[in-house]
Amino acid sequence: MNTHWLSMAVCTSLLLAGCASKPVNGYGLAEQAVQEIERQQAAEKSTPPNQPGVYLSLIQQMQQKGLYFASLAHIDAYERQWGASPQSTLLRAEALRLTAQPERSVEYYTKLLGTTLGASGFRGLGLLAGAKGDFPAAAKSLQKATELDPVNPLLQSDLGYARLRMGDVEGARVPIMQAVELDRNNPKILSNLALFFMVAGQQIEANQVIEHTKMSLDTRQAIYKEAALIEHNARVRARSGALTTGVSAPLSFDSTLVTSQSQVSPDAQQHGVPSGFLARMGQ
Repeated sequence: MNTHWLSMAVCTSLLLAGCASKPVNGYGLAEQAVQEIERQQAAEKSTPPNQPGVYLSLIQQMQQKGLYFASLAHIDAYERQWGASPQSTLLRAEALRLTAQPERSVEYYTKLLGTTLGASGFRGLGLLAGAKGDFPAAAKSLQKATELDPVNPLLQSDLGYARLRMGDVEGARVPIMQAVELDRNNPKILSNLALFFMVAGQQIEANQVIEHTKMSLDTRQAIYKEAALIEHNARVRARSGALTTGVSAPLSFDSTLVTSQSQVSPDAQQHGVPSGFLARMGQ
């Protein structure tokens, strides 16, 4: 009898050992281990990177996704650990501008002046001035930005646009043309090019740009609206004597596209558009 119970006990022990040798995921110690791993993984995800360059890169990615409010919190965390840098100051200024905090944004853009990111500081100040409708101030800041970073196509394009909004069509020509040749695939720059052609009286070229880039109807309508506004403002300022630069003759804007890519309007030579300029856009 004792031998019988002993053999049963041995078998039971072996069965238990066999069970213990298999992974158990739903209960007991195995579940605790899984939970601990999950906690560690969550902590790793929530813990800021321990390298400043990596952290700044992640903050930039957040802003590219439109998470500007969240980026401000991470900029605080970054600067608490490593202190402020021109890069973190720029990220903060951008986030403040894009979260409707212009006064504080001006403060941080101004801090960038005289640093290696001075051009970005002037650009930000220019964009803030333009947002208030002060395009002379915007053009002044953007001009300084392009002097510090002359090969930046977006800076050139922004300067050209600010000058257009001032009614300075001729002054907008060079920066817009430079922007296009520096980056001929940027939709924003090409939109500004079409706008320039319209207010310069070069309707054929404007329509060629619109057709070439396959702009949406909403974009086209926005360009026509902007062109009409620029023309109106130029007339008002010219009558008041505020405008000192030449402005093209009044235009009537036609939204009908020109299908011939070989036509070039007579005004193209007047405004210094290089021969074959539009053809090079597709290269």
